[in-house]
Amino acid sequence: MLTPEEKTKIIKKYELHQADTGSADIQVALLTEDIKKILAHLKKHPKDIHSRRGLLKMVIKRKKLLKYLKKENIRRYNSILKKLGLKKS
Repeated sequence: MLTPEEKTKIIKKYELHQADTGSADIQVALLTEDIKKILAHLKKHPKDIHSRRGLLKMVIKRKKLLKYLKKENIRRYNSILKKLGLKKS
């Protein structure tokens, strides 16, 4: 889980306007950071099935958000992929 400080830092980095806290860009960035943390946890604890299930849910949610972003605004989709270092789906 991300700390509130980490979340605000990510939100400031990816916000579209001053009061933006829930755009698809921010949600994808937050999910990506959570996924990275859970992956690090699973490397230490490979038999933690509950965390693996949560990881899969997050990956699926991020994939859906990226699909939505690709459909709505291809320029923002490409920029968020580039910023986060993700592959195109």
